[in-house]
Amino acid sequence: MSRPSGALATLVRPVALPVACAVLLTGLLSAWVSTGGGGTLRRMPLKFELAAISSPPASASASGAATYLVIKNLAGPDQLLSARASVSRRVVFARRGTESIGTGGTLPALPILARSTTSLSPLGADLVLVGSGALQVGETVPVTLTFRHAGRITVDFVVTPAGTP
Repeated sequence: MSRPSGALATLVRPVALPVACAVLLTGLLSAWVSTGGGGTLRRMPLKFELAAISSPPASASASGAATYLVIKNLAGPDQLLSARASVSRRVVFARRGTESIGTGGTLPALPILARSTTSLSPLGADLVLVGSGALQVGETVPVTLTFRHAGRITVDFVVTPAGTP
């Protein structure tokens, strides 16, 4: 058997160093990910659409601004436990329609059924921004929603004219 010719040796030498570096970096990255340094990837179980705050008339801004939100749950059942927005004193869950936002109309939490779509609006279950003050049509208001399983998720709501989603 003959030894590799000079031409083959000249090709192998320049390739060896980058290949060795790639193997070393792959090993280091694998060790980093296996120890949790790379974080974890998880599929977002909830998707949000039509996030809007109906701008209340100036006379009603102290009582609350109604919201519209469509939540698509791609996973198991969950529960919306709380919400907060920097533009309001508090955010309450209300069941409206025939009831007012008084004590009888507030809810402790909102159920989010598994693999379903939940629509929040002033005509049924709703998030109400109490004491929101004057809101400008077109402005974006971040609202942080806390779910039992999905955790905290911030959704940007767009302020729309009164009575419109």
